Amino acid sequence: MNDDQQLSRSLKNRHIQLIAIGGAIGTGLFLGSGTAIHEAGPSIILSYLITGIICFFLMRSVGELLLSDTRLHSFIDFVGRYLGNRFEFVLGWTYWFCWISIAMADLTASGIYIRFWFPHFPQWATPLLIIVLLLLVNLANVDLFGEMESWFSMIKVVAILLLIVIGLYLIGTNFTTPNTVASFSNLYSHGGVFPTGIKGFMASFQMIVFAFVGIEMVGITAGETESPEKNLPKAVNSLPLRIGLFYIGSMIIIMSVYPWNKLAQTQSPFVQMFADIGINAAAGVVNFVVLTAALSACNSAIFTTSRTLWSLAKGHNASQRFKHVNKNHVPQNALLLSSAALLIVVVLNYVMPKDVFSLISGVATVSFLFVWSVLIITHLVYRRKNKESAEHNIFPAPFYPYADYIALAFYAIIFVILFFSSSMRLSLYVSVLWIICLFLIYEVVKKVRRT
Repeated sequence: MNDDQQLSRSLKNRHIQLIAIGGAIGTGLFLGSGTAIHEAGPSIILSYLITGIICFFLMRSVGELLLSDTRLHSFIDFVGRYLGNRFEFVLGWTYWFCWISIAMADLTASGIYIRFWFPHFPQWATPLLIIVLLLLVNLANVDLFGEMESWFSMIKVVAILLLIVIGLYLIGTNFTTPNTVASFSNLYSHGGVFPTGIKGFMASFQMIVFAFVGIEMVGITAGETESPEKNLPKAVNSLPLRIGLFYIGSMIIIMSVYPWNKLAQTQSPFVQMFADIGINAAAGVVNFVVLTAALSACNSAIFTTSRTLWSLAKGHNASQRFKHVNKNHVPQNALLLSSAALLIVVVLNYVMPKDVFSLISGVATVSFLFVWSVLIITHLVYRRKNKESAEHNIFPAPFYPYADYIALAFYAIIFVILFFSSSMRLSLYVSVLWIICLFLIYEVVKKVRRT
């Protein structure tokens, strides 16, 4: 292994497009949407729309940063350039922490999905098996990761499209479920569009924001992408269509076929919808799909955390061991550390199997809000320092600077909502404590280096 070796630029356009889709469809939609529906009812459709617009603003800002200098490998490098080494250190390790949290949440979800078929299978055993399997895949080469993630994403896309088509057929034929007749009127005939009031509508944003975490992952794959100038804009610009179809479309169908107040929080609404209309085989298929979504997110997490450690090591913000790559140009040491950290979730699923998903998803949500806010601020600083050259960028962010300010205001509002949510308070405290500790650690390391 050689310190001068670089990551491979072998991810193709097909990989990038499907990875971008996979980043926008995960456990937050397939499992977490049940909690969001319970919180807000049909008004979550508006919540998804608002959050989706903000995420599009974020990705256009990140896209402009990435294409302003393709010599840099990820948005973490841009944070270091425009906000300084301190923020690069804090954001990089927080982003690593974000994806470790995401992977833990998805590993927990996979244990829940497996028990659909094997009710007595230990919930902690599934995460352990998955960690070992995905580590071996990621150690091989980035092409294998790209292929696996492409197929994972394809399965999710096909499943949601089938759900929408079947749902439209049920609605069009006035199919009778155990609870009601499938109809678009179910969106407003069970307490209205805002059945839990504004308070419930606002409370739903925690899980909905969690559903979108990982959408910025394209910004990490940039360093291993063929022709980033061509492929990244395609991936980012397809975001509105993906959000409209996969999130909003699926929610409209599910709550039209199955009234929102009859869906259980503890089960995927996708599985429940098919099971309760008598299509048990289809419910098993959908459960396989949501299991695939969890595997996809965990696969992405292992990839992303290892590349984050690699970038941190290149910037001297992590041990230099993490910038070593093996003969396949894979950061092997970084992969091993990230996978070892994930073993914590095996213990958590043994000790507190009922509460672990809510706690970890909450920590991930708060941490991602910090990361997204820093990325928006980085974009603002970049534009201010490059007024003339930024005007000629090949992928300029629209509505600058208003879109950036709107995104920051949205994130601030979500932080306030989380603070007043009793179920989220512990997650908020853990995340804030993590970020404060990183700033303190950076100062200590800085002083040690000087001496």
